[in-house]
Amino acid sequence: MTGGAVLPAVAHWPAGYGGLRDTIRQEVIARQLDEQISARYPVGQRLRILDAGMGQGTQALRLARAGHTVTGLEADPELLKAARESLATEPAGIRERVRLIEGDGRETGVHFLPGSFDVVLCHGVLMYADEPDALLAGLARMLAPGGLLSLVVRNGEALAMRPGLAGDWSGALAGFDTDVYTDDNGVKVRADRLDALTSTLAGIAAPLHAWYGVRVFTDGIPAETGLPAAEELDRLLAAEERAGRTEPYRRIAALLHLCGVRG
Repeated sequence: MTGGAVLPAVAHWPAGYGGLRDTIRQEVIARQLDEQISARYPVGQRLRILDAGMGQGTQALRLARAGHTVTGLEADPELLKAARESLATEPAGIRERVRLIEGDGRETGVHFLPGSFDVVLCHGVLMYADEPDALLAGLARMLAPGGLLSLVVRNGEALAMRPGLAGDWSGALAGFDTDVYTDDNGVKVRADRLDALTSTLAGIAAPLHAWYGVRVFTDGIPAETGLPAAEELDRLLAAEERAGRTEPYRRIAALLHLCGVRG
């Protein structure tokens, strides 16, 4: 990817989506997900994709633009409204490939038959789930044989990193001994650990196939920080993408992106 007035890789995100930190998260996850999809499916195959807890639909719309049929499931009415507003601005051919449903990721059995999807996304959802193992088991049942489960969680092994790099030594010390953190909205939620999730995925017949780190270098920047010039953003994305697949950097990333494959 080369620098220019607008980066093609980033231009597909909704206008005003968020600051640099959110942009890095969405773009790096998109590249990692595309890598896994292209490795499993023929180029041009239209996949059936479920985005459980889709937020405002950033990844769902991107995948629909790529030609896939996407179902978005979201329990928050405001986020669902934002997704519908974004969808309304898309061409008719894209709109007809997207179905948006108000509902919880735990309710997949109510809405869909087992094996209904080739790819299931669960990004930034598990930390809020009271029964995460049951949620993941339900999502795995939605996958067709050989289907891909894409899971993004907060990295419980790196909770000391953000406060430590900010010079908050009390926060850093606390981060070593907990799996709980405070999200950007001030809500206390749970982080997850790679080993535990590896065992969980094996237990629900969607064993871990690949995993990445997300936001190795940029997790500590303020949420409101805007995007740099295109060439600088290009270099930053390249560094984050490489760190997310390289030891030991990926192990201290703020987020983990795990990809399981349904047996």
